[in-house]
Amino acid sequence: MKIVAIAMSRIPAYNANGIQVMKVCQALVQLGHEVTLLVPDMQPERPSRDELAAFYGLQNTFEVRWLTTSSRRAFTWVAVRRARALNPDLLYLWPPQSAVFGLLHRIPVVFEMHEPPLGRFGPWWYRLFLHIPGRKRLVSITRALQDILDTDYRALPPEDVVIAPNGVDLERFRNLPDPKTARRQLGISPAPTVVCTGHLYAGRGVGLFFSLAEGTPDAQFVWVGGRPADVESCRARAAARGLQNVTLTGFVPNTELPLYQAAADVLLMPYERSIAGSSGGDSAAVASPMKMFEYMAAGRAIISSDLPVIREVLNERNAVFCPPEDVTAWQSALNTLLADPSRREMLAQQARRDVEGYTWLARARRIMDGFEPR
Repeated sequence: MKIVAIAMSRIPAYNANGIQVMKVCQALVQLGHEVTLLVPDMQPERPSRDELAAFYGLQNTFEVRWLTTSSRRAFTWVAVRRARALNPDLLYLWPPQSAVFGLLHRIPVVFEMHEPPLGRFGPWWYRLFLHIPGRKRLVSITRALQDILDTDYRALPPEDVVIAPNGVDLERFRNLPDPKTARRQLGISPAPTVVCTGHLYAGRGVGLFFSLAEGTPDAQFVWVGGRPADVESCRARAAARGLQNVTLTGFVPNTELPLYQAAADVLLMPYERSIAGSSGGDSAAVASPMKMFEYMAAGRAIISSDLPVIREVLNERNAVFCPPEDVTAWQSALNTLLADPSRREMLAQQARRDVEGYTWLARARRIMDGFEPR
């Protein structure tokens, strides 16, 4: 099919939502579809396909078009108008407004949601999407999110809804070196290593990360990712606490991320009870963190905050759970894992087996299965 995807993401940028959009589009290409992605023009320069592939770790490329509009709000309908000129078989959408405009123009729509409708008008747009007739499918990233939608709004027929957690490119995690070799390749200390990857937004557990580093002086703690201002702020916090065993790398290209995760003896997901995202809101109840699937694919032991939505994927056979923000419990779990290589290996191997069903390609296949737009 000819698919036009529409997203509000800044491309390229460090934000996870942009990475997710690019991975979804790549998976659709891998299924054999022709994909064009429309995004707002917020960049001083427009990178080439090869530059985008390097930035996002893509094996398959597709066309990206940056649209100049009077505002981000105007983009949602201008993009649909531009899409119509391409005569698509299907629109794959993240903005609810574009989903509504697509249905009004009688174009089949796949609408992906990562959080409940937000703001003053979010619920209104979502209700319009539900009530406007047309060929449509809703993609919800977690069962928890879909339960909220079904409770607060009219439920769609089951055949029009797909629960599709985020995914991973397993090819990028094959043949990774062992932790000591990975550390040597990265030029970091050979000491036991604890790694967390991702942004440094509120609720991501930076304070807990620092407390664990303080309580485990013989290990090194590496946080990979974050916006420059956040990284500098956290470096200052670490220095003020006298933490000599903490490294904050800042942003690294997506293609290099698997090696950093492979360098870990233990990977952390220290989420707090409330998690801020790049667009605001609290995602703790409905999130599907991409790094969770990367961690599983990296084949390293995982310690995660015990949030109900995380248990949609992880369990006691492939991860260790601790109460959010409970430093004592986390310290105990970390000490136990660092002292028990066989336990780490057992958890890691089970996670690696379990992640086989969570590739971006398998996800795209589930979303598109049985959806005949014409």
